Amino acid sequence: MNQPGELTEEEMVRRTQEERMQIVERYDLGREEGAVIDDWEDPKLEIYHSQDRFGFIHDKRQPLDQERTEKQQKQIDKEMSRVDKWMRMDKERNKWFPVHSKNHEKMVERVWKGVPERFRGRLWFILLDLDKIKQEQQGKYQEMKDFARKFSPEIRQIDLDVNRTYRDHIMFRERYNTRQQDLFHVLAAYSMFNTEVGYCQGMSQIAALLLMYLNSEEDAFWALSQLMASPKYNMHGFFIPGFPKLIRFQEQHDKILHKKLRRLQKHLIANGIDTGIYTLKWFFQCFLDRLPFSITIRVWDLYLLEGDSIMIAMAYTILKLHRKTLLKMGMDELMEFLQKTLEDDFGYEDDFVVETALRESLAELRSARLHSAGPPPDNELPQKPFGLVDIPSKEQERLVGHRTPIVEEEKELHRNSLRRETVNASDLSIVNDSLDSIQTPSSVRRQIKTETETQVETNSLMHLMREVNMQSKETDDSRNKQRK
Repeated sequence: MNQPGELTEEEMVRRTQEERMQIVERYDLGREEGAVIDDWEDPKLEIYHSQDRFGFIHDKRQPLDQERTEKQQKQIDKEMSRVDKWMRMDKERNKWFPVHSKNHEKMVERVWKGVPERFRGRLWFILLDLDKIKQEQQGKYQEMKDFARKFSPEIRQIDLDVNRTYRDHIMFRERYNTRQQDLFHVLAAYSMFNTEVGYCQGMSQIAALLLMYLNSEEDAFWALSQLMASPKYNMHGFFIPGFPKLIRFQEQHDKILHKKLRRLQKHLIANGIDTGIYTLKWFFQCFLDRLPFSITIRVWDLYLLEGDSIMIAMAYTILKLHRKTLLKMGMDELMEFLQKTLEDDFGYEDDFVVETALRESLAELRSARLHSAGPPPDNELPQKPFGLVDIPSKEQERLVGHRTPIVEEEKELHRNSLRRETVNASDLSIVNDSLDSIQTPSSVRRQIKTETETQVETNSLMHLMREVNMQSKETDDSRNKQRK
């Protein structure tokens, strides 16, 4: 029985439905006359802001065409010289892109060398086989979009995340502009299409990236669907409750460190840096916001071409290239370097990172049979058919817009972090002294063994949420700068 002043279940459902309707109406109205947009929601392109070649806006002037450095101009000239080749490849697609086609290996080589920026969207469209899936699923996107407007339980969270996704990019700069509308509709429609995943923070940046390079919101929707469900990528396993694929990839990363970078692994553990902290965005979002965009976008080209092995090899490449620097750092410096510094300045030229370092790392891991975390277990694969609309019950409607409690599967993620730390500490304590490695202090090992599980779950959850919500803080910092 309801206490005096408490809303009845029917009133809560009605309030939830009204809130969803109001959010949808704001996106329908967009920036037309009558739109209510707070100043803080709509950062202005001020005189000292400038736009780079990828569409990102910076609080400093970028070189004008005539002021480009020799290296920058050389990179642009190299890209332009490749455009004609890629246009010819597109005209004779069957000779280049199918796996067993005549020129497939040559196409792979050209992707490694670098895809012209103006052709990137076309390449992604081909690699994700969007023509085929759109023909097979005609009308399905619009159907999911229509259902989402009425029934999606994720609308409120999607709206919050759209408002802080790539606000430093020209496409998403203005509140409720065309691309923000597209992003909202893609995520809302997908929350109905794949009810096992629904919507999870982290998906908004992936969908936004797809919208940067693909022609339409429907193309971006089906690209997201392919990334989630295609056996080549199976991102579904990253985003379902418990994050089983994330755990499996982190364990594979630990295994690689143990075999290839054992001294660095010991140093990270001695400084309290667990893989679960710094690899979250590496694997969840394939390095978005953790590397310079000029490198990240080339990693994405290769990820769409090759699949999961690129993620695993790139994670190894980052630590391998910077191991000497990392070995000199303490905990705070390590966190800053892995989560922020590398994004601002990776320290190596893009061509070297991709064409030489990443390629060599992939070959090295393949020869050691460490390039793959193995086939996905059943619990990572979709269990329900896609596109069968599950209308929320009254109880689910009542909970819309409220943070749901941490479920047991998600707690297992944090327990897994504890197990990894314990296993790593145990393994590293018996490493041969000839490695001249840094010993893990006994106090650290005792702390790992004696800290209560509740404390560890709390700490790991704080790391997880801090990482997932980093973009929110960075957006707030940016707004504060603009106010000043």
